[in-house]
Amino acid sequence: MRRRSRGISLLVGWSVDAARLGAKVIDYLNLRLAGRLVGEIDPVEYFHLDGVAIEDDTVQFPESRFYAYSGKALLAFRSDPPAEEWYRFLTQLLDAAATYGEIKEIITIGGMISLSAHTTPVELMATFNLPHFKDDLGKYALNRNMDYETPPGQRPTLSSFLLWEARDRGIPGASLWVPVPFYLMPVGDPRAEKLVLEFLDRRFRLKIDLGPVDAQVRRQGQLINRLRQEYPDVNEAIHCLETNQQLAQDQSQGLVKEIERFLREQDPG
Repeated sequence: MRRRSRGISLLVGWSVDAARLGAKVIDYLNLRLAGRLVGEIDPVEYFHLDGVAIEDDTVQFPESRFYAYSGKALLAFRSDPPAEEWYRFLTQLLDAAATYGEIKEIITIGGMISLSAHTTPVELMATFNLPHFKDDLGKYALNRNMDYETPPGQRPTLSSFLLWEARDRGIPGASLWVPVPFYLMPVGDPRAEKLVLEFLDRRFRLKIDLGPVDAQVRRQGQLINRLRQEYPDVNEAIHCLETNQQLAQDQSQGLVKEIERFLREQDPG
């Protein structure tokens, strides 16, 4: 990529998180703002290409791509998470983005698995790499007091590593997180997508049409309500979650299976 502007904001979304939230948000921006592919990172050094996926008889190679938007000081990076060499990958990510313009802030997008029901009120949460950036985002509807700790035995998230590297370069950054009900993991959560898109729309004055997302939220809610009426076991499981009761493992697995089956039958696309 070659330098075109100064003072850009960098959005980062990974294709593997709860309900693929980051990738779906960037896909929506690309659709509504006519995102242009302006660069990419070669996957050879960072991915195990012997394990690529095959979908509809087509090999799906890992992708790590940058998108720009006409008239917007905004650059988006949509990527599969690297299998190895995280530090080198993130360094290349930041170096490549800097050739497009001076990075003034980084915002990563991710979903986190929740044991709550889809009817439970949800909020957009954030962690920050610099205190002043936490203050700067105080005017938005964000829970800025998220206290996230890496579970024992697990490595920190890729977004955490990226924000640490950005901090070393003096670039303020925030990781946005939305809780996604575990039973919506396979099909997506438009309510979570809307929360992130509303923030981005306000932060960057994008003026994007959120009508299609609102329609998806309504449609999904209506379908799940119908499923609850037709299947008492599904209704009982969701009611337990609504009243903060834990589900047995077989109940959880059954709920995921039924929700995915029904929603895909009703909305194959």
